[in-house]
Amino acid sequence: MNRPIAILGGTGPQGLGLALRWAKAGETIIIGSRDPKRAEEAAAFLKQKIGIDARITGMENATACAGADICVLTVPFDAQAALLKQLKPVFQPGTTLIDATVPLAATIGGRPTRVLGVWQGSAAQQAAELVPKAISVVAAFHNVSADLLNGTGALDCDVIVCSDDDNARNLTFELVSQISGLRAIDGGKLENARIVEQITALLITLNIRYKVHSAGIRITGLPHQQPAPERAL
Repeated sequence: MNRPIAILGGTGPQGLGLALRWAKAGETIIIGSRDPKRAEEAAAFLKQKIGIDARITGMENATACAGADICVLTVPFDAQAALLKQLKPVFQPGTTLIDATVPLAATIGGRPTRVLGVWQGSAAQQAAELVPKAISVVAAFHNVSADLLNGTGALDCDVIVCSDDDNARNLTFELVSQISGLRAIDGGKLENARIVEQITALLITLNIRYKVHSAGIRITGLPHQQPAPERAL
């Protein structure tokens, strides 16, 4: 697959885990970071794990963003707004931005089991306000264990996908399907991301109580096929 996927802020556990899984599936990955050297080291580290032929490069966030029309944002909430403001001039028109940001209170010194109130309603909706209007924002990958993504074991988790753009939602469904053990669930409009983001805090609570790092979610009682896009009223 020749399409590049830029993972912005991709040197953290979640970004590295997604990069690892997608690169294994044959995708072309650009790892972005504030520090290009750190991004290059992360790319080299993943190549050691996967194989020298893996299509993974590392570069500064703005360069990574400018070089792809699929971008995945995996930064702490306190870094989200500043990074998106920096990247606003370099987004390609028509880019799909998949935002996995969760407004955890831990980003400002609070508890990791609590979420912050976001004026726009959710971190994903804040992202939509900060990027150019030609960019489609999707909320996804909030509830997948970074530990499992970076491991070698099987995944067993649903990914709830929220967006106001049907094409961007379908693209994200495709990317979810590239990772074995994950299933994409249509979560409706972007405004529903506030619910999905809050589930992350609950999963952190479960991890702490059960002394694991692998809690995820499964939605039962749904048909296997992807639902038809909901028509705007």
